[in-house]
Amino acid sequence: MTDRTVVVVGGTSGIGRKLAVSLVARGDRVILSGRDAGRAAAVAAEIGDRATGIALDISEPEGIAGQLAEVGDVHGLVLAAVERDANTARNYDIARARRLVTLKLIGYTETVHALVGRLVETRDTGIVLFGGRAKDAPYPGSTTVSTINAGVDGLTRTLALELAPMRVNAIHPGIIGDSPFWAEKDAALSAYSSRTPGGELATMRDIVDATTFLLDNRGVSGTSLDVDRGWRLT
Repeated sequence: MTDRTVVVVGGTSGIGRKLAVSLVARGDRVILSGRDAGRAAAVAAEIGDRATGIALDISEPEGIAGQLAEVGDVHGLVLAAVERDANTARNYDIARARRLVTLKLIGYTETVHALVGRLVETRDTGIVLFGGRAKDAPYPGSTTVSTINAGVDGLTRTLALELAPMRVNAIHPGIIGDSPFWAEKDAALSAYSSRTPGGELATMRDIVDATTFLLDNRGVSGTSLDVDRGWRLT
């Protein structure tokens, strides 16, 4: 067991939940968040007594500070909360675009801001922001997603400078073959996997391991890590 506490924003499902399970298994304490307090508490109870669930909606940034008020010292922060959006310039949905911009760019930043003073200011403290490969691999309907994930790169670099000696990095997953979103999309998975050098897509375990590396490695800051099994090489 360790005395480290890691906050995982967006930890009730998908990769965030897998990460929370992995961190608890290695001995960390984890505070995981979701929009619904009951669900967050239930997921934490399933993970074990070193996990705590809280309600946090980073798409409503004015409430973030209050929702994090009871959190104590933090030794790691993972901003894994994401939403999917299909938006194009020809058929532009302003409300959807505004929500996603707010969630990732303003919500991520305000979460860090709200925890300043409780994030332990040493090189051992890592902050990881989730982006996505759409930043430089756009697809039809990715207008907002591509723009925001490119913005995560810029946010990572400025936070790494402002928050030093704490470390700030970003992870940009590609198509994750065993994620809940992709698991049953066989035709798409086959098409994407055939474009990787090894014929396989990255897995949720790959993303968890890469995120843990960025949390722990004291020599890495201001870096954006693509995890996609070399998808764009072929």
